[in-house]
Amino acid sequence: MLLKADAAKFKLGILWWFLEPLIWVCVFYVVFNMILDSGRKGGDFVLFLAVGKFAFIWFSKTVIQASGAIIAGQGLIGKIDVPKSLFPMSAIHESLYRQSTIYLLLFVILLLGGVSPGLGWLWLLPIALTTYLMIIGCGFIAACLVCVVRDFQKFIPLGMTFLLFTSGIFWDVRTLGDTQKMEMLLWVNPLAFIIDAHRQALIHLTAPDLLHLAVIALGSVVAIVLSLWYMRRYSKLIALQVLT
Repeated sequence: MLLKADAAKFKLGILWWFLEPLIWVCVFYVVFNMILDSGRKGGDFVLFLAVGKFAFIWFSKTVIQASGAIIAGQGLIGKIDVPKSLFPMSAIHESLYRQSTIYLLLFVILLLGGVSPGLGWLWLLPIALTTYLMIIGCGFIAACLVCVVRDFQKFIPLGMTFLLFTSGIFWDVRTLGDTQKMEMLLWVNPLAFIIDAHRQALIHLTAPDLLHLAVIALGSVVAIVLSLWYMRRYSKLIALQVLT
């Protein structure tokens, strides 16, 4: 129902689920390949951008939507006492269903781009699961922060812009001359690792660093547990903050 309501807001409806990431890829291709001359081959760069941008959009849009979900539900919160985690989880699951169709589009783009499907694509399952856990963890934390201080709702999109330029969307983290710097970036910025892992699995059909992937998944689970504890422990306080 939520997906139908979201699609009904625009004349093109569900088509925007596919058009938005495609338009972003086109914009980045024109800017970084045609204008700035990134040096990468046209077709390869399109695949490179598509995989990176599709993964980034899933993370960024979902966390932003989840961050304001509790505030947006203040009408219901004012009437009944419901678990506050339901609001960001609703936004996260809505985005998950949308992303499943986006992955199908991505597979089509990869096939048209000359990438032959192989067993390496199966690595997308643990990568997508880890991405999902990271989104829940970040979404829960963001939702709690916005409830405490509404101003965080302004900073979160700015943070996504920062991640856009530091996560290797239109440049390859593996081209960094300093291996130590590359490793530091991938550990400091989990999203950069997730995007690189998507490319390794879908384009190069190789396995990601499983230890690194497990660390991100474990850290995300810890963030989820702590956020759930906070939302349950201070449920009434959150309700007061939302309603005032």
